[in-house]
Amino acid sequence: MGELDQVKINFDSQGLWILNLVLAVIMFGVALGITLDDFKRLFKQPKLVLIGVLLQFILLPFLTFLLVLAIKPQPSIALGMMMVAACPGGNVSNFMTHLSNGNTALSVSLTAFSTFIAVFMTPFNFQFYGFLYEPTSILLKKVQLNPFDLLELVIFILGIPLVLGMLLRSKNEKLAFLISKRLKPLSIIVFVLIVIFAFSNNLDVFSSYAHHVIWIGILHNLLAILLGFTVAKAFNLSYENQKTLAIETGIQNSGLGLLLIFTFFNGLGGMAILAAFWGVWHIVSGLIISFYWSFKDRKILEIS
Repeated sequence: MGELDQVKINFDSQGLWILNLVLAVIMFGVALGITLDDFKRLFKQPKLVLIGVLLQFILLPFLTFLLVLAIKPQPSIALGMMMVAACPGGNVSNFMTHLSNGNTALSVSLTAFSTFIAVFMTPFNFQFYGFLYEPTSILLKKVQLNPFDLLELVIFILGIPLVLGMLLRSKNEKLAFLISKRLKPLSIIVFVLIVIFAFSNNLDVFSSYAHHVIWIGILHNLLAILLGFTVAKAFNLSYENQKTLAIETGIQNSGLGLLLIFTFFNGLGGMAILAAFWGVWHIVSGLIISFYWSFKDRKILEIS
């Protein structure tokens, strides 16, 4: 297992730049659906904002750190877990919230807000917990990760597309809607194809080591969903908002995590495999729980 920390996923610089641009385009497409009203709506409900931020950027990274201490995975896998937990929520959470009869407006608003905050909080949380745990700290020192380089890339991938997309939406809503309608599915398909291509060249790595991360990825994701639901319940939020925060906490932007891993860690084996598996699994788990809640709500309506 120790050799997993030395395994590298082969991904050339040209492919990395394409991945950069595609992820930026995806975020631009997401931003086209965001308005200032989304942020204003959140600030009219400060309790929801604080709980959402608390879950996404404080409790989830902390829970991940505790999980790492408890199961003591390989350092590269631990770094992958920390990277995923440090990323903001993924925009697919909006669709899943709608499917589960959650608060879609809250989901969209929190995704926008968490993306904005993530420009600073993603580098901070990853660095903080990465250096707090000695085995991962040793790996980070070997890589000599510059926090300003990490911040610069996150601003390029999240910050700039967010501002440009929202600006276009405010100037020409009709054009923004038209572009968004075509851009989002296309860019996501291209992103998936690039990632598949990248990992198709590393099938030997996956076949040898994937089984080491599967149970960890599933456990980590389920704990994240449970964390969101129980914390929302503890704060006496409505059932609708409990479902929303569970999904928002359990669906992470693992695409951003993969990009950062390819850029700064040369596709470090355990990190890349964990993030890639999370990217697949959180869609599966999110759909399962969304369909369950949707079915449950429908049964309740039929009974009443």
